[in-house]
Order: sequence, then structure tokens, then C-alpha cells
Amino acid sequence: MSSKGGGTALTRRNYRLSSDTDKPKATGIVNEKLLSDYLHHVFPSTKQGPAVASLRKPLGFQDLGSHLESLLSEGEPIEDSKDQPVEGRLGPQPVVLDHTSGFEGLLFVDDDLLGVIGHSNFSSIRATTCVYKGKWAYEVLISSQGLMQIGWCTLNCRFNQEEGVGDTPDSYAYDGNRVRKWNVTTTNYGKSWAAGDIVSCLIDLDEGTITFCLNGQSLGTAFTDIKTGPGVAYFPAISLSFKESVAFNFGSRPLRYPVEGYLPLQNPPASELTKAHKLLGYIKNVLCTAIDVQDDRLVQKDCSLWRLHGEPTILITLAHIFNHFAPLMCKVYLVEDVLMNFLLGILEGGGSVDEHPLIQQLMDLFWLLMEDYEVNECLKQLMMSLLRAYRFSPIIPDLGFQIHYLRLTTAILHHEKSRKYLLNNVLFDVLRSVVFFYIKTPLRVKEAGLEELIPTTWWPTHFDKEGKDEREPKDESADERLRRRAYERGCQRLKKRIEVVEELQVQILRLLLNNKDKSTGEASRYIFLNKFRKFLQENASNRGQHPTALCPPEYMVCFLHRLITAVRTCWDEGNRKNPGSVRSEEAYVPPQLFYNGKVDYFDLQRLGGLLSHLKKTLKDDLASKANIIIDPAEIQSTSMDDLDEDEESGAAQRPFGAAAMGGALARPSWLSSPTLGRANRFLSTAAVSLMTPRRPLSQPEKVKVRTLTVEQRTEEDIEGSHGNDGLLLGRPHEEPEQPVADKSLLEIVDGIVMMYNLSVHQQLGKMVVVADDVHEYAVALKDTDEKIARCPARRADILEELQKSQKVFSEKLNHLSRRLAWINATIYSKEKMLDVYWLLCVCIRTIEHADNTSSLFAFAPEFYLNVAMNAYSALKNYFSPANSMDELPGYEETLAKLAAILAKHFADPRIVGTDIKDSLMQALASYVCYPQSLRAVERIPEEQRVAMMRNLLAPYEQRPWAQTNWILVRLWRGCGFGYRYTRLPHLLKTKPEDANLPSLQKPCPSLLLQRHMAELLSMDKDMAASFLNSVLNQLNWAFSEFIGMIQEIQQAAERPERNFVDTRQLKVCATCFDLSVSLLRVLEMTVTLVPEIFLDWSRPSAELLLRRLAQLLNQVLNRVTAEKNLFDRVVNLRLPGLESVDHYPILVAVTGILVRILVDGDRQGISRAASVLLSDPCFQLHSIQHLLGEGVEPSSSSAGAATSTARPVVGSLGSSVAPPIPSAAGNSGSSERKHFSLHAYTDYISEEEKHKVELMLTFLTEESKQAAASTAPTCEEDLCPICYAHSISAVFKPCSHKSCKACINQHLMNNKDCFFCKATITGVEDYSKPATS
Repeated sequence: MSSKGGGTALTRRNYRLSSDTDKPKATGIVNEKLLSDYLHHVFPSTKQGPAVASLRKPLGFQDLGSHLESLLSEGEPIEDSKDQPVEGRLGPQPVVLDHTSGFEGLLFVDDDLLGVIGHSNFSSIRATTCVYKGKWAYEVLISSQGLMQIGWCTLNCRFNQEEGVGDTPDSYAYDGNRVRKWNVTTTNYGKSWAAGDIVSCLIDLDEGTITFCLNGQSLGTAFTDIKTGPGVAYFPAISLSFKESVAFNFGSRPLRYPVEGYLPLQNPPASELTKAHKLLGYIKNVLCTAIDVQDDRLVQKDCSLWRLHGEPTILITLAHIFNHFAPLMCKVYLVEDVLMNFLLGILEGGGSVDEHPLIQQLMDLFWLLMEDYEVNECLKQLMMSLLRAYRFSPIIPDLGFQIHYLRLTTAILHHEKSRKYLLNNVLFDVLRSVVFFYIKTPLRVKEAGLEELIPTTWWPTHFDKEGKDEREPKDESADERLRRRAYERGCQRLKKRIEVVEELQVQILRLLLNNKDKSTGEASRYIFLNKFRKFLQENASNRGQHPTALCPPEYMVCFLHRLITAVRTCWDEGNRKNPGSVRSEEAYVPPQLFYNGKVDYFDLQRLGGLLSHLKKTLKDDLASKANIIIDPAEIQSTSMDDLDEDEESGAAQRPFGAAAMGGALARPSWLSSPTLGRANRFLSTAAVSLMTPRRPLSQPEKVKVRTLTVEQRTEEDIEGSHGNDGLLLGRPHEEPEQPVADKSLLEIVDGIVMMYNLSVHQQLGKMVVVADDVHEYAVALKDTDEKIARCPARRADILEELQKSQKVFSEKLNHLSRRLAWINATIYSKEKMLDVYWLLCVCIRTIEHADNTSSLFAFAPEFYLNVAMNAYSALKNYFSPANSMDELPGYEETLAKLAAILAKHFADPRIVGTDIKDSLMQALASYVCYPQSLRAVERIPEEQRVAMMRNLLAPYEQRPWAQTNWILVRLWRGCGFGYRYTRLPHLLKTKPEDANLPSLQKPCPSLLLQRHMAELLSMDKDMAASFLNSVLNQLNWAFSEFIGMIQEIQQAAERPERNFVDTRQLKVCATCFDLSVSLLRVLEMTVTLVPEIFLDWSRPSAELLLRRLAQLLNQVLNRVTAEKNLFDRVVNLRLPGLESVDHYPILVAVTGILVRILVDGDRQGISRAASVLLSDPCFQLHSIQHLLGEGVEPSSSSAGAATSTARPVVGSLGSSVAPPIPSAAGNSGSSERKHFSLHAYTDYISEEEKHKVELMLTFLTEESKQAAASTAPTCEEDLCPICYAHSISAVFKPCSHKSCKACINQHLMNNKDCFFCKATITGVEDYSKPATS
């Protein structure tokens, strides 16, 4: 009883004020009789009945101490029961996990030795205490829902990385991940568990049974007739896979779901519990009793109205009570069972937290009458208990449990002194307080009560041709409409209930963001800001290294949304007081934060590279534009070696640095213990000898505040004062002088953007999978319904199977649609969409302001650009099915601003990171795919549009050119020859019934951007030549790679043994084909928009480009159309992964170019193009005839011959490649064996286009006949010695060597040395053979 604070040596304050005898008749406060009555009322004796109350001894303060001691000792056993051994149990008290010898594998164990994380394939650990007789229970709090086996084992069980609890004869386990029970063999048992559930493990050694409960509901007896008797005792044990985590409760806290007849493994502190309840009763008596001095009587009153007015009588009485009560409130069991339940009872009446001032008064009382270390420990344990209770409460329809615990948390944080202590030392250092802002998603819909809340389910049943849900199907039946509306009403009811919880969470954050509570030291907001920055640092620096130290992304999502709401509220309050400042709708982060060193961005990448490099290279710009002088010593010291040394010394100084095996890993362990985030022990079977001994748990631990430079900042450092700009030091001239907002809020907004980049975006993408599942099951159900309708009556067996499938799909859809309602309310609601949109706008404005600082833009962190792109992607892809983007305020303007950012910065020389450059390019490519965003690109200023097109037309060498090419192709798609399809036409012919074919976006060409491209290529002759030369080079490479790969595939297919082609090789092959097609389309666009580049031979490189183009087109045509060719064989294999490889895409692209230069041009251009094409040695007329197949008269004979020779090829190929070929040929019919023909694609190629091809064929046939007749045989000596294809037509100066013009012009583009003698060529002159004598 005399122990103070669990055995600490600290002395207590002495509150006894009037025990001297100098005032014998009265206390100086109230008369002796009234005081005696008051004290007897507050401290009633259980031995005295009301009949003898008048005979009781007068009681004063001088006797109160001994009186209270005697009251507390009533009924107390002589020896404390917890020191007595209990029959049926062996082992030390308290019960913890055996971290010295009882484990296998690698594990992280929390400091309290109750939480554990698996760190290897399958780790196992047992407790320190075992049982051999009686009925016992313990609880496991599930922190992650993965693979774990929880139960009991004997000391003889030997586990390894493959076998754990339940895999050996004397071990028994329940596995809620696979919903099974394990004892060597396994059978189905129980229900699936989820993070936030509590598993109770019960063993009855008298009956020989083991039972498990989930959230208090029995799952039934799992095992009977378990081995018992002499020498057999069972330990609690668990096996868990990598990163899975739980926390045990053996009885150190009250069991959440106690089962009658079963004892916890650890004794409850019975005598202390009795004392605590008695003392709490005395406190209640004080709160409910007032002394009326005038009438000399006691008055009963409502305790909720009690106020701490400083009456000495009451204070001295309370001081006596707290002398005993305070030490007890340092123990977790008593805090949870006594204090938390008492405080929750005060709030049970409902109403707002402000309507219950008693909790504030009690907090004042605690700080007044308890030692500081006692209040600190009490508050810490109270918040831990609240957090644990909040996280592990079951979901019920009205979320009553969660609301209950959040209200008490809010009430405690309303108290200023308590709030600041918790912020400074507990909320981020010891606890994982982000859990308070999380609303978990129920996996078991029935238990969460969603069936009552959403009685009617609905899912989309109408799909358009692309397989997407139609938002407002025109043929929706009346019954479907009723169901949809009933479902939407249920969703609204659910959303309203969730909003109550969200509002409480925002209230908590608003308390933490209070910047007016300066009376007791630094305002809460500045403490929160420094802790929040530290939290971000831990999550940014540990990514990929220590996954256990990271805040789970699902928590981050909820925290982000609540923080945005709270920050915007504070921002707007500040704006109302200072009307000249920026409103939250126009919020941005000023660029000063990025370079003035006031805000720590850890090691995150800047747009211009490493910060140390930027400080060196831009120090003059910082001085001239922002008046910031970089200390030369600082620049000199930040070499890479110094950085490494700083890391090492920092790891030694910082508490969160990882220590070696057996040491402490003092990071917040997000996956293990439900509340603790303190140091973990790293357990390794291979390093048992390194383990440090466990320190005693009895003494309450003092919380150590982490010291980091970020935490040493004061309000003045952040907000500034007297000419000091604080965080906004170094305002550049381009930045307006208008005040933005409180500087602390700016840094929090900056942190919110970082949070989104760290993990929120990925989580938003993950949760979409539920909507995808609903869609898949809905399609499957609709398909099954149609099959049932078509099923013949005589096939009852098929009908029965179909009806079973129908039932399974319907049940799954009922479950998923209710779960989707929850996810839509908590993650994808309209309000959450507006939050993400606000974040997008913040990033856009921040980038715009940073861009205005010219070279200082390089200091901006990369994540701002990433978040701008990702937030837009999330709005478009994750939120849009339920909420329309068009309804967002100022959406069109925002689209245009983002378009301007992408257009300007994808080739910005100030940005050096290749990853961020690729991301910008991909975002721009995605942007021009969709009509709405493409129109936004067209709305940006003309100067920026032209600059964007100039960057896109830069030569393709030495840069990632494929994305650039896709962008140009997308600007053209819809204008090219036969280029208006949304699905690949050849696929629709071969598999028209397949709804999952790759779908392309509907064509949305940009005539405006095409015009800019034409003007640029037309005016800048050098750029046009270098651009087209690079396109032709890449086409040559891509098509050559493609041909090489299909040769390898064909060889593998023809081998007699069964061969499987590597899927990666198939993917690369298809990519090379797609690249070839897209490069051809870019050439088609160039030829169409600026034909003079090829046909106006007054331009220096026109003839060369035309010859190179003709050469490549002939190569492509010959490879794809030749008889018995490789291309045909591989296409007919129909290999998965090569669906896009077919004649149509590539031949139509080539045809488009030929038609443009041979039919649509002027006479002179057509003549030049024809002569170049025909003079190319690779030209073959039958390749052109192939385009029209058998249907065109001039080519009927050759086409027929080709067809007849092609037939045996497919047959022989079919016999050599085994199963795939006959089926492919059989399914596609005889038409598949015929040659490709444009006539077969009437849906995709217009009559006009076909007519032009016929004209081209006729023209080329005539021209080839004339050329054949007029061409004189050429002597071998007159042929170009380089290509042997053309006559010698050029002579080099000064060396007089000769070649054809095509060869020398192409050579001179890259090299000025002669082919033959390596002399530098100074000029090239025309050469004509002298007349023979």
C-alpha cells in the first residue's frame, strides 16, 4: 500500500494542512461537526449501519489518514494473492513472450514483450508461462490479417521455418487467414479474421478441449481429447509469416471478451483493483456532495456540475484520497478498468464534449494533486488504452464504440496542459496516434450490421461495347431503378454515420492545431508541426528498408483527409481575421520553403538534383534573387564522403537508428503492438547469445523526448517576428508581397503533399479492386443468366450447375456491393474527391510560383510534380465512376493549368531526374489520349504549345523517344489512312465474342497541334531533317529487331520437341512491332502535313529522306507480304502476347504513306516519288498488289499464285507446331488462309481510300512497265561501290572518290570523312559518266 508509483523513490507532497492542535474547536473552514458529517459521508464505513450512524466517532482531518488506511485494508487478504502460486499454472508473473529461448526464426518483439512481428518465412514464439490443469484463456489482438497460426504448444514441440504451431503432434492452432484449424492435419474451422479483430484462445485441461472465439463469438470446440497428464503443460504460442503482427493480452490488461469459468494466464491485481474502486467511489462522493456552511448541512448535487473552486475542505479531502489513488493510476490494468470506464461513464449521456466540463475539472485535479511523473504515466496509459479500445472495437452499424472512445479522447485533449504533455511526449513518440484517424473497413459484412443498414443491394447490369458500366442506362427496368434508389438511400445512411466519426476525428486535429494556447508554454500547433515532420521523416527514410516502421497506407489515407479538413478550417479562420491573405481555395506553398533551409526535406530528391550540388551551383542566384548567402564552409563540407559520415554519426545519435542484431530497433513498429510504437527487440535464433537481458517491468518508464533539429524549432523560427520572415525567409522578387497564411499551416500543407506522395496514392489505387470485383462478378452473373435462358429443357444437369453458379455470383455480389458502399463512403466519397482535387490545385499553384523564380525552380522537391500527376490520375481513374469530374469547381481551368505544366516541364533543362522526366512524358501521353484533356492542351497559350511541339520534334537520339512518338501518334490517330478504330480490326475478326480484347481510346486528333507541327517542320529545315532522320533510324532499328525476334519464335515453334517461348520475349517482340507501326504513323503524319520535306528537292536533304523512306517502306512491304513468309507463319501461331501483331496495322500505315506521295500530291512530287520508289532495288510490284488481295483484277493472277503457294505453308506449319496451329486455322475458317486484303476491312477503310489504293496500283504498274522498258543495262563498273543499287552520281572533293548521291548524303549526316581514304570531304559535286569514244 505504501508503494508510490510502483516502487519509485520519489517523495509525495504533504497535503495535511490542519492537523495541529492550535485550532481545537474548528478547522478554520467549517465547524467540527459539519466536517465530521462530511467526511463520514465521503468515506462511509462498511461496518457501520445507518442505525448506529449517530453513535459514530467524530472524524477530522487529523484522523482521516488512519481512517482511510483502515477502510482500504478492510477485506484485504493478509498475503497478496498474486504472490501465491496458482494450481494448474507454472511460470513467472507477469506473463510475457519468451524472448530468451522460446522462439524460432527472426522476430521483432516490442519493449513490453507482448507485441510481435514476423521477420522471416515462418517464425514462432511462445509465452513464459504454461498451464497443466484447469480452464485458462488469453487474447490475441490481430494487427494484420495475413498467414498466422495461433494456439497452444508443449515444451517438446520443435518448430522451424516451415513448421509452426499446429504442425506438430502436441500443438494446436487456429488460422483465420485460411479459415482452418491445425494439429498435424488440417480441416476447415471458424471465420476469416481481419486486422482489428480479437481472437480468444481457451483451453480446458479438465475436459481436454481447446476452443477459439472471434470478437467474443465462439467458433465452436476446435479440438477434443487433447493430450493431458503428468509432464504435459501447454504454453500460449504463435507462428506467423513475414511482416505479420499481433499483440498478446495474457491478463496484464482486462480481457476484452472474458469467458465465464476461464481464468486469464496472468492474475489480475485483485487487491489494488478493490482499492482503486473504493477510492473512485470516495472521489464520486466528493463530486456529488456540497457543504452549505450557512445552513450548516450537506447538499447532494449533480456531479457533472462540480467545479474546482479551491475550497480548502474539499481540496484537503481529495488530497488524502489522491495520496492513495495516484500511485494506482500508474498501472495499465487499473487505468483501463477503473479510470477509463469512469470517464467514459461521464460522457455516456451524449451531447457535445463541451457539455461535459467535469472531465476538464478532473484533469485539473490530476495535475494539482498528483506528482508530475504520476500524471504523465497515467495519461500515457489512458491514451494507450483508448487507442487500443478504438482500434480493436468491432464495427457495428452506428459505429457506437468508435464514437464513444473518440469522444473521450477529444475531452482529454481539450485540457490544455494534458494536450501539450501528450503531444510532446506520447502521441507521436510512444503511441501511433494516427490510428485515431482511421476507420477500418469491415471484411465480414453481416457482423458489421451492413445488411440491416443496406437491406437492398444493387450493381450495374448494363455495359457498353467497351465493357464499361453505363452511368444512366436508357433501358433500365422499373425494378432495377427501385433497387438502385433503395441501395443509394442505404449508402447515404451509412455515409451519415461515418461522417459523425470523421467529424470527431477532425475535432481532435483542430485541438492539436490550436495556436492560441500559449499561456502554458509553446502553442500546441508548433509542437504538432515538429512531431508531424518527424513522422514524415520516418516514413520517407524507411521506405523499402524497414517496412515495420512505416505507417500503413490505409491509415495514411484517412489521416490525410482529416488533416486537410482541419487545416483548411484553420486557414479560413485566419483568412477571416486577415482579409488580405490568401483563401484556402487558393492555397499554395511559397517557393522560399524549398531553398531557405527552414524546412527539412530529408533526402528527398529535388528537381535539379542533390541539394548540396544545387547550393554550390546556384549560390550566386540565391544571393541575387533571394538575398540568401550560403556559408562557404557549409558548401565545402557537403561532399559525398561527408554525407556518408553524417549518416553514420546520425544513426548513432538518433534513437530511431537501426542497431545490430540483439540490440534495440527503436522505431515506431506500425504492424505489431496495437498502440506501442517504441523500441522493438530483434530476435534471431542465430543470435540468442547476443540478446540483452529483459529489464524489470515494474517501474513506470519515463518517456524520453526525441531530440532532432526539427523539434528544436520555436514559434518564432516558424512564424517569424519583427522583420524576420520565419519560414518565408528569402522572398524572391517574383513572389507577391501578399500574406499567404500562418506559416505553420504552410509547412503542414507541404507535409500533406508529401504524405500523398509517400503512400496515399498507391492505397487509393489498391482499394479500386473491390469495384473491379463487383464489375467482374456482375458480368459473370449476366452471362450466367443468359446461358440459363438459352439452356434446353432436356439438359437439367447443365441447368442445375448454372443455377448453382448464379447463386454463388449473387451472394458474392450482395456481399461486395455492401462492402463497396463502405469503401465509397470512407475513401471515394464526393468530399474525399474534393480533398484530392484541392491537393491537385495546391500542387499546380506551387509549381507555377516556383517556376516564376527561374533557376531557383531546381530547388523544388520532385514530389510536387508527382502528386500533381498522380492526383489527376486518381480523380480520373479512381473517383470518377461514382462522382463526375466535371462537377469539380473550376475543373476546366485546372485541366488547362496542369496541361501547361506538363507541356512546359517534360523537356525542362532545370529538371535532371530521369524518373520524373519519364513520369512527365507519360502523363502528357495520357493527357492527349482523352478529348477533354486534349482540349485543355489546346487551350494553353500558343507560345507554350509551339514550344511543346518543338521539344517533341527534337531528334530521337540520346533520349527516351518512344513516349514522344506515342504522343505524336495520338495527335494523329483519327486522321490517318484506316486509322479510326478503337479495337484492333483483325482481333475483332478472329475473336468477335471476346469482351476483354485490348481496347484503345476513341480517336481524338488535334488539328491545332498538327498545324503547329507542320509550321515548325516547314520553317526549320535543319530541325525537320534531323527529326526525320532520327525517326527513320529508329524505324530501321525497331523493324529489324522485330524480324529477328519472330525468326527466333518461328524456329522454336518448328522444333519437334515441345517448346515454350518466353513470355518476356513475346512482349518485347510485340513492343517492337507496335513501335514500328507508330513510327510509320508519324511518318504518315509528316508526309501528309509537310510533303515538301520529301518532295521539294530544293530543300537540302529532301531527296535523301525520300530515298531512305522508300527503302524502308519497300523492306517492310517485302517482309510482311512475301510468299511463304515468316510473318504469316508467326501470325497464324496466334501466340498469347502477340495479339497486336498482324498484317492490318502495319500494312495500312505503309499504304497511308504511299497513297499520300503517289496519289494525293502534285504532279512533280508524284513523279519524283514514283521514280525514287521504282529505282530502289528492293521494290517489288507484287508487294503493292498484295494490299488488295484477290479482289483486284491486275493482281488476280499473282494473288492467286501467292494464295496457292501459301496454303501448304500453313499446313506444314500446322503439322510441326503441334496443338495450337490446327485449332487456330480451324477456328478462323478458310478466309484466314487467304492473303490479306483491304477489301476485307470495309468497316475501317472507306471507299475513297480503297479507290486511291487502286489508282496507286494502276499508276505504279504503268510506271514500272515504262521504267523496265527504258532502263538500259548498267555496267557493274558504273554502280555505286557502297550500295551496288544505284549508278555513281557524285564525286567527293578533294579526294575524287565516287558513290551515288544517296550513300554520300546519308554518310555526311553523321561523318565528314571519306569512305575510302578518310580524308575530310569539303564538297560533293554531280558526276556524269563521260561519253564513250
